[in-house]
Amino acid sequence: MKKTLLSAAIGAAVLGFASAASAATLDNVKAKGFVQCGVNTGLAGFAAPDSAGNWTGFDVDYCKAVAAAVFGDASKVKYTPTTAQSRFTALQSGEVDLLARNTTWTISRDTSLGLNFRYVNYYDGQGFMIPKSLNVKSALELSGAAVCVQSGTTTELNLADYFKSNNLQYNPVVFEKLEEVNAAYQAGRCDVYTTDQSGLYSLRLSLSNPDDHIILPEIISKEPLGPAVRQGDDQWFDIVTWAGYAMVQAEDFGITQKNLEEMKNSTNPDIRRFLGVEKDTKIGTDLGLTNEWAYNIIKNVGNYGEVFERNIGANTPLKIQRGLNALWSKGGLQYAPPVR
Repeated sequence: MKKTLLSAAIGAAVLGFASAASAATLDNVKAKGFVQCGVNTGLAGFAAPDSAGNWTGFDVDYCKAVAAAVFGDASKVKYTPTTAQSRFTALQSGEVDLLARNTTWTISRDTSLGLNFRYVNYYDGQGFMIPKSLNVKSALELSGAAVCVQSGTTTELNLADYFKSNNLQYNPVVFEKLEEVNAAYQAGRCDVYTTDQSGLYSLRLSLSNPDDHIILPEIISKEPLGPAVRQGDDQWFDIVTWAGYAMVQAEDFGITQKNLEEMKNSTNPDIRRFLGVEKDTKIGTDLGLTNEWAYNIIKNVGNYGEVFERNIGANTPLKIQRGLNALWSKGGLQYAPPVR
């Protein structure tokens, strides 16, 4: 009992220290002159360095949007590649200011890890990829299969739950690093690869013969992916959250990088307030930023639809349809609270 109480006290002290240390994240970010962003070690379309070491991708653009909101300059970001195992420690310890790494929002992560989630930048679900040669049409035909899965993810538990609930047997082939899982599947050490379906589309591109592999139709989980920050700093939490909502709202308003300057002349007070041209607006300053914070995001990065299509959309190698990530007005779930 004493040991338990002592452990609890130590845990509380650590969390208290983390909260205190994170209470001035915006000031710290401004002082060092950049946002330190935790991203994937390499997932095509979402976060990956090119041959020159420049990071691009859907999640990378989220980091850039936060930098644009804070500095008016999307280039003021440094990237920390994190594995599924190391990502939360990197955020908790203060190594990164923000985690934008295709991370699922769950109750345990939101409560027990000292982290905060709110905005979902990609609604996803777990799926399965297999070689076409297996001639399997449904995940319900996978009993006895060897399944490649990454440790430290919600994927492991979802996999176990799905096979158990359907009275199926399987042999897990578990690795910590994404590159290890990819290599194992490519080498034929497992019959099936399971992760978020968006990740499967990306990972299939890295295979030597992508067309030899198919993604099965079943979606076995809800995977709301989005950025996370440390608990204890509401201002930084709001900035990171509303950077995402700003991109969604811009698309909802019909504001793009191309027509941005023209839209500043709109007679719609909501648009004028959003872009910081309405004289009585305090939205930006209430966030601790300038009133041009949203304008700077759209100018530097684009609206949500532009970011989606540029990185992972129908005209990219991934060819992902908007689906649930369409605007609420077009049958999707992307919906921004009123910016007023």
